[in-house]
Amino acid sequence: MGAKNNTAVRVYEFIITGFDHLSYQKLLGSIILIAYVLILFFCSINLSIVVADRRLHSPMYIFICNLAIVDIMFSTSCSVTMIAVVLAEMKTISYNSCITSMFIYHLGDVTSCLAITLMAVDRMIAISLPLRYNSILTNTRSIMLIVAAWIIAMGSMVPITLTADSVSYCQPVIRYVFCDYPAMIRAGCMDPEPYFQIPLLMALWLWILGGHFTLIFLAYVVIIYTVLRLKDKGSRKKMFSTCISHIIVVSTYFAPKLVSVLLTRIGVKLNLTERNAVIIVASVLPPLINPVTYCLTTKELRTRLINLLTKHRVAIK
Repeated sequence: MGAKNNTAVRVYEFIITGFDHLSYQKLLGSIILIAYVLILFFCSINLSIVVADRRLHSPMYIFICNLAIVDIMFSTSCSVTMIAVVLAEMKTISYNSCITSMFIYHLGDVTSCLAITLMAVDRMIAISLPLRYNSILTNTRSIMLIVAAWIIAMGSMVPITLTADSVSYCQPVIRYVFCDYPAMIRAGCMDPEPYFQIPLLMALWLWILGGHFTLIFLAYVVIIYTVLRLKDKGSRKKMFSTCISHIIVVSTYFAPKLVSVLLTRIGVKLNLTERNAVIIVASVLPPLINPVTYCLTTKELRTRLINLLTKHRVAIK
């Protein structure tokens, strides 16, 4: 790690300055607020429908509920800060709130990765082993897998949180749009590059060595192989349609990260505005797309939502 600077001071709060150079701050803040409200609305709808209908108490919908909880947590950890800074003009955040938000933000990021991996495995078993699906993946086992995923995610946050908490700061300024690990590290008065080795190693373990990206890829290889063996085109279409929601969710989650990595690898240097734009998109878009996708493309959820809205409209009349 880089040597500590002798001019380090005790920081009790940070000033977030990531939006200061933008021309249309209120417009951006309004867009983030609308996106956050929609995230809460659609996640709550999915959770309420599944919890209220006992017929939906199955592994697939349990995993959808888990993803909805993760999306609420992940989006809240960053959106509330951005909305407060831009719309309420509250640019300061306490040190404890900042590091707590950082912990929750990265916890949400890791649990999202684990959640979509479990959902890929669920779809693989449902399509490749339909007759044994209910015996292999029971509700109890699904909940145990979710609990294990959360424990792994929380454990992986320990080194990141301890590292961020050990950093010395020369001035209490966050040049980005909310508190995450890179923002806090770059606010320190030392060379930040060595401090990025920990999250890099963790990302490598989670995505590749830990098998999450690999599991998702292999799951879809099995799914495609199984579907292509079917002679009935109608059955093929039905099987693929059950995976559309998950494919959208996987693409939305990995696309910003892969783009960021590829840009870095080919030597493209992003300025502060471009970095903040990538961060905002990667933090707001996935938790917005996820619940909307499952709510609108999953037949059972869509049907029950339409029934609820229809009954409500009739009651008003």
